Amino acid sequence: MKPIIKKINNGVATLTLNRPEVFNSFNREMALLLQDELDACEKDENVRAILLTGNGKAFCAGQDLKEVTSPELNPGFKKILEEHYNPIIERIREIEKPIIAAVNGVAAGAGANIALACDIVVAHEKVSFIQAFSKIGLVPDSGGTFTLPRLIGFQKASALMMLGDKVSATEAETMGMIYKVTSVEDFTSEISKISETLAQMPTKALGMTKRLLNESMTNSLKEQLDLEGKLQIEAAQSEDYAEGVDAFVNKRKPNFKGR
Repeated sequence: MKPIIKKINNGVATLTLNRPEVFNSFNREMALLLQDELDACEKDENVRAILLTGNGKAFCAGQDLKEVTSPELNPGFKKILEEHYNPIIERIREIEKPIIAAVNGVAAGAGANIALACDIVVAHEKVSFIQAFSKIGLVPDSGGTFTLPRLIGFQKASALMMLGDKVSATEAETMGMIYKVTSVEDFTSEISKISETLAQMPTKALGMTKRLLNESMTNSLKEQLDLEGKLQIEAAQSEDYAEGVDAFVNKRKPNFKGR
């Protein structure tokens, strides 16, 4: 079986991590293939939103430790970070299409931080998030030390990363780590609703919004205001803006194309 399953439906590309026998932990093959599939989604005009999820009981348990402890298979941490995780995080943030993490089970280590790098994170009530690195003498990677403090604050992020506490989906929602928690029964339908809604929206403007949020991490207020102005002018020249205004004036549902 391929370690990534890809399906496209109604403008949504679903990428499913598919190593359920090891809780979808990453090996080199899966990491490189995920990068390839994200690149393909970025280039495909038929893909308006990307949904990342896992097959089986877990979303992703992080790095496959059997790979890093195998003399034959171990690529080394330098290669794992520079060629596996860092490029995945960079793609998730740089692709100007909405990316939703549908966290269907435990998200640990790099698996948690990959989920948190996505634009919208939804989990069901039995899910947990774990910054598991300290349990084995490692430091957080996959952008976790950048993303988590900005989501939940320095003090909380520091404690979770040092203590390795398990955080339930409900707790994660309360502290602002994720967007929404659902019941197990409603999880699939809620994910479909959110992803298909995003795919039908003016995705060119959503991509610009994502760029603004990225830049806000380091910009001054003046720099951010200038960038907002630049991108607002660009958005106002889009086909989607013209369609949105016409639909509003004529009291009809807009038909956005992402252009």
